[in-house]
Amino acid sequence: MKFDTPATTNPIDQLKIVGKPIDRIDGPLKTTGQAPYAYEQNQEVSGVAYGYVVGSTIAKGRIISIDTEAARAASGVISIVTAETAGPLGLGSMNTAKLLGGPEIDHYHQAIAVVVAETFEQARAAAQKVKVRYAKAVGKFDLVAERANAKLTNEGRGERLTGDFRTAYAAAPHQLDEVYRTPDQAHAMMEPHASMAKWEGDKLTLWTANQMIDWGRGDVAKTLGIPKASVRLISPYIGGGFGGKLFVRSDAVLAALGARAAKRPVKIALPRAFIFNNTTHRPATIQRIRIGCTPDGKITAIGHETWSGNLPGGKPENATQQTQFMYAGPNRMTATRLAVLDLPEGNAMRAPGEAPGLMALEIAMDEMAEKLGIDPVEFRIINDVQVDPNAPERPYSQRQLIKCLRDGAAHFGWSKRSAVPGKSRDGRWLVGMGVGAGYRGNPVAKSAARVRLDAAGKVTVETDMTDIGTGSYTIIAQTAAEMMGVPIDKVIVRLGDSDFPVSAGSGGQWGANSSTSGVYAACVKLREAVCKAVGFDASKAQFADGRVAVGKKSLSLGEAVGPKGLVAEDAIEFGDLSKKYLQSTFAAHFVEVGVDAATAEIRVRRMLAVCAAGRIINPKSARSQVIGAMTMGVGGAIMEELAVDTRHGFFVNHDLAGYEVPVHGDIPHQDVIFLDEEDPISSPMKARGIGELGLCGVSAAIANAIYNATGVRVRDYPLTLDKLITHLPSFA
Repeated sequence: MKFDTPATTNPIDQLKIVGKPIDRIDGPLKTTGQAPYAYEQNQEVSGVAYGYVVGSTIAKGRIISIDTEAARAASGVISIVTAETAGPLGLGSMNTAKLLGGPEIDHYHQAIAVVVAETFEQARAAAQKVKVRYAKAVGKFDLVAERANAKLTNEGRGERLTGDFRTAYAAAPHQLDEVYRTPDQAHAMMEPHASMAKWEGDKLTLWTANQMIDWGRGDVAKTLGIPKASVRLISPYIGGGFGGKLFVRSDAVLAALGARAAKRPVKIALPRAFIFNNTTHRPATIQRIRIGCTPDGKITAIGHETWSGNLPGGKPENATQQTQFMYAGPNRMTATRLAVLDLPEGNAMRAPGEAPGLMALEIAMDEMAEKLGIDPVEFRIINDVQVDPNAPERPYSQRQLIKCLRDGAAHFGWSKRSAVPGKSRDGRWLVGMGVGAGYRGNPVAKSAARVRLDAAGKVTVETDMTDIGTGSYTIIAQTAAEMMGVPIDKVIVRLGDSDFPVSAGSGGQWGANSSTSGVYAACVKLREAVCKAVGFDASKAQFADGRVAVGKKSLSLGEAVGPKGLVAEDAIEFGDLSKKYLQSTFAAHFVEVGVDAATAEIRVRRMLAVCAAGRIINPKSARSQVIGAMTMGVGGAIMEELAVDTRHGFFVNHDLAGYEVPVHGDIPHQDVIFLDEEDPISSPMKARGIGELGLCGVSAAIANAIYNATGVRVRDYPLTLDKLITHLPSFA
């Protein structure tokens, strides 16, 4: 099905099941421990062995020798694989560094060997006996030190200019010019990267924690040098990813290599330290923002430059992308620069680009509002734009940022905020409110599904879409149930298997909208097949209550398809609507904080997100997505920071003890409001993405609230008490 004209009325609009806060159908399996994750697929194989990865203890250099003699003699060891014994290996299209290093070392904890043994404990013990000699080289590990050497990159489209930014900024009556910094951050998901591999002849089956099945399948095949058709990837349940499992990592490739060497199934789970240093992370940024304004608050010039680092061949953190579209202003400049660093690979983390970009932009907007003496909410409203500011002929499909801000301000009690920082107290607590606008694009991707209808009237949906804890099973079931006119308990959903039709996968906020649209397309074809089987006019047929009817003629779906049932498969392919219309999601985040006047301890007291994201397919799971993202925003604002050892090139706090993330005690009551809207330009579902929007702007709202509470402006995340305590107002 080609989607190249805006959606009109369709069966989804009935909203009998879609749009309802239905409990997650996978919930009982997960809460009772019956949902098998990658490391737990024990029913699928017998005689499984265990692999343990050996990682490089240098960040840059070369392996001189690997002595595995003592390890091979250790109890229970079956095989040991190194780059020397693995045979020729390729580099996956989505990988920057080799997943099995040697002799050259690209980064600290790069996998250089895997030890396979009868038990996990034996593999781990033997891995400690592998002796490696290195020739260490000088590496670059400090973004600040390498900032001057960074180059413009086309990944962020280099430098983008609209109008004459430099002249307009120089002439602006009011100017802001500040630098903001965000640190390296880790995904810190609960489930480790884990895989189990089994060979049958030259065919590989790989159970793995991976968000993008088809991407992963292709990269495993490319890395191992085998046909893609010889690889089957299975990932029915994923215990969190946040972008860290978009791409195949060393656990998958080494499980396959270990299984081939051991001639039996092998499972591998990366130790927690390897998840921080061996997989991917969000790179640190340095961001310079300049804003020029008229006295009445209209932006005449806006410039946003960003610097980040990555391994050779890696991509930048494109923190300027939202600034290209977020606010009005005739004269604009964005520039994205990339420095070569020898740290572990930087790549996508939840809301890549916008999350760190808005951490800076939305502080800058508050700072400019204060310079002008304008309320921060009103300043954003003054500079709202309904078209692409770089190409005014391209309107937004929908943009209700103003309503998000106004509704949020009214609901949160913004009018009670003190415009003078450091003046509101609650006992020993300095109290402040902050706002941050949220922006995230609405990408869509081709997505396919196969739908079966059997003689019992049950509908089975198969697609390689994944569920990373986001509720994919449920919204796909809701879509099929709505389209075929059956109760949701008559729908079976099977996900995460490369034997199924290729979907969009989970990532970038494109998964829900795209994958349900693919199911919609397959169900349209199935409806047509059902009508053809019984001689009904498909354009007039009604599917409801487990029956298909035209006028007074009605049959149960089971009767209609007969004992053999019917199967239909189709894909949604998106046309050029995204070129004609700018498609994005918007939010307004409001936060109240308390800062201890004596110790500078920070406590988030209240949070509110007002979101405009098209039709909400399941308000219950969407709310869970948003409050989870808001929680992540708390971490980004006041806790999360990978500490870089700039001498040896690794992240020091590489576990869940040293890398702080929010826990229940850190999070207050959270409110979420979804605007009632639908977007026919986005998809036949009339939905847009929501999962990453809930993070975009949150950290800045917290930073702005801390400033409102204390009068201390911190531009270097995370905002920890040591950055506040010496500047607090006098305690009385």
